[in-house]
Amino acid sequence: MRIVFLSACVWTLAVLLLEAVSPSGMVFVPAGTFLRGRSHPLPDERLKWFPTLLRDDLPTREISLDAFYLDEHEVTNAQYAAFVKQSGRRAPHHWPGGKIPQGKENVPVVNVTWDEANAYCRSLGKRLPSEAEWERACRGLAIGIIYPWGNRPPTAQDACFDTLDGPGPVKCFAPNYFGLYDMSGNVWEWCADWYEKDYYGRAPEQNPHGPEKGLYRVLRGGSWADVPKFLTCAYRSWARPAERSPNIGFRCARSLRERE
Repeated sequence: MRIVFLSACVWTLAVLLLEAVSPSGMVFVPAGTFLRGRSHPLPDERLKWFPTLLRDDLPTREISLDAFYLDEHEVTNAQYAAFVKQSGRRAPHHWPGGKIPQGKENVPVVNVTWDEANAYCRSLGKRLPSEAEWERACRGLAIGIIYPWGNRPPTAQDACFDTLDGPGPVKCFAPNYFGLYDMSGNVWEWCADWYEKDYYGRAPEQNPHGPEKGLYRVLRGGSWADVPKFLTCAYRSWARPAERSPNIGFRCARSLRERE
């Protein structure tokens, strides 16, 4: 019993130390096992005339991941502007004269392709998160919750959603368990994985990284334009890698070993 207690103390101390040395602007997500996939019913499941529901978020399975870091918020216009200046890449097409729209410096960058988002992450020694990492980070340590804050439906105090006003500034709402902001709403977030609707049934249980190829990349989290059913921890969406959209952005991840 004493050995178990000491091991738990050592593990807790190690987690606290890793959190303390997290890269600037990133949050430490500890290694662990979590229940991935949808564990709640969908509103359309009882409709007899809607028999072919998309079940790409099933089966629900336990998945184990190594520890990693994740940006505490979505990449902002100001952060992306620095990348544009350093790399010589084109600014998002909606920026007037290639400049950030006035007053939008702290708003998530949008209208960036998967390749552009990936290039931004790589320029900082980071990467896009895997889909499994994104869901683990969104859920925190809770099992089977619908939203990052729990099971109650979202309100205007929880997230930026179901609006015509576009994305809002980052960090305007309370963070989740791990200290991550805007995991639901504001903008969809590119993930590293290719999308495959049946992937969950055959994915490895340890550090899954998605199919080897595909036509679409995974999107997670919902956006300012979406209703609550798209804001859940489990909902999967997708887009072609070259897609540019006013409701798609991203955040970066970093493996623990890359920090050491």
